Amino acid sequence: MVERNILIRSGIFLLALFSYITASVSAMSYEEPNFKIIKKTDVYEVRRYEKRTVAEVTYDLEDSGFRVLFDYISGANKDTQEVQMTVPVTQSDNNGQMVMRFFLPSQYSKQNAPKPTDKRVRIVDLPEEYFAVISYSGFASESNFIKHREKLEAAMERDGLIAIGSPLKATYNSPFTPPFLRRNEAMYHLKWD
Repeated sequence: MVERNILIRSGIFLLALFSYITASVSAMSYEEPNFKIIKKTDVYEVRRYEKRTVAEVTYDLEDSGFRVLFDYISGANKDTQEVQMTVPVTQSDNNGQMVMRFFLPSQYSKQNAPKPTDKRVRIVDLPEEYFAVISYSGFASESNFIKHREKLEAAMERDGLIAIGSPLKATYNSPFTPPFLRRNEAMYHLKWD
């Protein structure tokens, strides 16, 4: 009986602590690239993204591009200027080399973005593009991404959509966000007429 009471009190304490932390942390709203939904199905949506600018780095599987890009937006640039964090962070496999991208706030282009001091960081203007996108929650693990990417591929094949290049993994939340509140996406660049 005593153990049961201790378990109940511990559970109540943990629930109250979780509720306090969740309620006291201000909701963060990050800018994301502008897009328009062109088509929506029960599995995916087709989005038309406007022109946008990214900071990108290519790395191998033993490396990570995140720290390099985070340093760039934190002031590792010729103006030592901090750049606001945006979402999503995307990753893709380009013939065995990984490419990670941070989208820059909409006021930036290749011409006016702070110049990186690290030669690995490239600033790239992306044109208007179409993507098939499936959204999912949970961890941004490789297995979760593969499961949803395969579901997206099957739906695209069924609907006759043609992908250009490899899929992108897009993540929107910090690692501290509870998995059930996370937003992740698998995306394919589309050939769209």
